[in-house]
Amino acid sequence: MKEFVVCYTLEDDIKRERIIKETDVSKEQVIQEIVKKIEHRKYLLAKGDQGEYRINCSLIRYIGVHDYDEKNVNLINS
Repeated sequence: MKEFVVCYTLEDDIKRERIIKETDVSKEQVIQEIVKKIEHRKYLLAKGDQGEYRINCSLIRYIGVHDYDEKNVNLINS
């Protein structure tokens, strides 16, 4: 299994979630999956270290996907 951290930059906040995918999945595939969800839904349900939260898709300005590295990733919501 491969872990990614997805960062959603909103108008006034940044939300992060860690997701687990199969080993052969790339960052680009993860981004495409998220973009398809955003196109078809009004809200996304993201799971962070502090629980689940709902993200209004119309507030998302940028999506970043990074390989999970425990030493370099801070999942605390700002």
